[in-house]
Amino acid sequence: MTTQVPVNMLASAPTFRNRIINGAMVIDQRDSGASVTPTNAQYLVDRWQAGVSAASKFSVQQNAGSVTPPIGFTKYLGCTSLSAYSIGSSDTFRIQQAIEGFNIADLGWGTANAKTVTLSFQVYSSLTGTFGGSIYNGSGARSYPFSYSIPVANTWTTISITIAGDTTGTWATDNSAGLYVTLSLGAGSTYSATAGSWASGFYLSATGATSVVGTNGATFYITGVQLEVGSSATGFEYRQYQQEFALCQRYYEQITVGGGGAYGVGGMNEGSGQCRVMIPFLVAKRSTPSFSSSAAGTFYIQQNATNSAVSSLGIEGGTFGQSAYLFIIGSGYTTNAMGALIDSGSSNSYLAFSSEL
Repeated sequence: MTTQVPVNMLASAPTFRNRIINGAMVIDQRDSGASVTPTNAQYLVDRWQAGVSAASKFSVQQNAGSVTPPIGFTKYLGCTSLSAYSIGSSDTFRIQQAIEGFNIADLGWGTANAKTVTLSFQVYSSLTGTFGGSIYNGSGARSYPFSYSIPVANTWTTISITIAGDTTGTWATDNSAGLYVTLSLGAGSTYSATAGSWASGFYLSATGATSVVGTNGATFYITGVQLEVGSSATGFEYRQYQQEFALCQRYYEQITVGGGGAYGVGGMNEGSGQCRVMIPFLVAKRSTPSFSSSAAGTFYIQQNATNSAVSSLGIEGGTFGQSAYLFIIGSGYTTNAMGALIDSGSSNSYLAFSSEL
């Protein structure tokens, strides 16, 4: 029997209207809700990255300060200033997300048919005044500084910024960075420009914007970030949790099995104490990933119920989109036999694969 799907159900199907991934800040593979003091280019909650020109000026945490999120949300990204820092001309402090070129190709930016977009979000700060941010291309050669107002402290405020598409410049439409959305926590004159128009150059904020890092203990919380085609903001596009998680895993996947479970299997045919183990990904990566892991001592190679030590492990050639090979060195392995990479039972055991933009 064939079942017809009502037209109104088709209309409500997910359309990826929101080009931001994890705009509701619900996925946090790396830190699991813990506070971090980021270094430059460090990733925070999934897909969100810090930019800092000087160390230890602000901390970041999912749901920092434990305030009630705005209606419809359970998580937010919270930034807290750690000092009263005086911004220099070449300073910049920000949080940002890079959007892959494939996901902005339809905007037609860099052509006469460039589409208008609207950026919207919910923001909460202990400070009031005019704040700044920017959209810029992958090379940093084209920027649109913008400003917005927070009129009341410690209150969730809805922000909407409409941006005419850029008819010039080069905007990637492949698997490299198509554009960046930046929210500034403080920027010097080198990285600030007049709000509300496209500029040739790398600008991260609007001239005269409030510096969050300029006030010790100042807070800046944000959630519900959406970038969509059109001249007005629509309601935040909620995706199923597993959909949002999979979108994040295209760029970063952290695998933790726990309880002595297996990460993958491979052959001990590389000579005494060496082996290759294939690790399957849950989601194909954007590009060949880099690899990181917990300490080698949190893993074993298991053969015939015997656990042998691992002294080092790293990624090597043979990444085919859906999987990677790890080259493992240890001791006590039986050659020309299969074995499994397992965790030692440590709660801190993990493998991580990153193909961030």
